[in-house]
Amino acid sequence: MARYGKWEESQRIYPESDINTAGMITAGIDVGTVSTEAVIMCGNEVLCSSVIRTGMDFQSAAKRALDAAMENLPLREEQIQRTVSTGFGHKNVKADRYVDEIHCHAKGARYMFGPSVTTVIDLGGQTVKAIRLHKWDRVRDFMVNDKCASGMGHHIEELCELTEIDIRDIGEKSLDVEQEPEPVSTTCWSFAQTETMGLLHPGFKEAPVSENEMCAAHMFAVAWRIIGMAGRLQPLDIGEPAIYPKLGFTGGMAKNIGITRRLEREWGVQALTGAYDPMLAGAIGAALFAQE
Repeated sequence: MARYGKWEESQRIYPESDINTAGMITAGIDVGTVSTEAVIMCGNEVLCSSVIRTGMDFQSAAKRALDAAMENLPLREEQIQRTVSTGFGHKNVKADRYVDEIHCHAKGARYMFGPSVTTVIDLGGQTVKAIRLHKWDRVRDFMVNDKCASGMGHHIEELCELTEIDIRDIGEKSLDVEQEPEPVSTTCWSFAQTETMGLLHPGFKEAPVSENEMCAAHMFAVAWRIIGMAGRLQPLDIGEPAIYPKLGFTGGMAKNIGITRRLEREWGVQALTGAYDPMLAGAIGAALFAQE
């Protein structure tokens, strides 16, 4: 059965890292509502990682993610000296410590994008978080989307399943329009999905709505909601003219150019890029906190 709305699961070993180097072996596990990520580090180097679908059992998801990350490595779970959990299902992880998602994504983003990143937008399945960082690696301020608008990433997954558009293509389709259409509801994803059914129904509008315009209406709505939320962040310094200097995107929706490019266009910046899957930011941050 085709799964249009799911990013592929992944498992990766980083050959540039060496398990035999001196350094504490730690694990970070980020249990989200949609996906679960595991990262194992030796010292300050990422050894391996995995991204799996969470499913209904958070405890099982954490174990499966850790096993997947270690697969094909000469490493046993008992060799991991310290584990930190984060994410919605963090209480279901056998860990030495829990660190909240805000600080894990902030720390992970600094690792992924470099020390210059000062604004992090975590585009998750259930929540979207805007984080402002001091230049000396501390969280300055953060905002989280309202609960009635939760499920932003999950909503896009449902849209892909409904329309049978691959999640890897929906962002690009949404950008292929002559002008931005009127956005669907930005208040509640259930309302937005109802509007989608109308847009797809013949005769709902006098002028026919193309598939690309329908995609654009959704991506524009999500981006617009994030713009309003992030606009409430406190600046780094009083009177600072640059509102979004050195921007980094994390989370699954960071792979959706229909959202990220709209945000870049509105803020007049180009987001930083890194060598790691943006979905790993929370787990990387958790593994780094385990080193402390």
